Amino acid sequence: MLYVKNVPNWERALRLIVGAIALVFAIMNWGTSTVVVGAGIMGLILAMTGLVGFCPMCAMVGRKLDKRQ
Repeated sequence: MLYVKNVPNWERALRLIVGAIALVFAIMNWGTSTVVVGAGIMGLILAMTGLVGFCPMCAMVGRKLDKRQ
């Protein structure tokens, strides 16, 4: 594995749910404004970090997954 997971399972599930909601919102309203495009990009990033379990921004600030969970 090239990375160490730094997102706990409860947060992964939350990221997947919120990312899916944002993607559905963006798909339903595509082309109406730039806010919709931003919501689609945000939803895609949240869904991907939820699927993979690694968040590059969390890694940059030094967040590590607590193994006791």
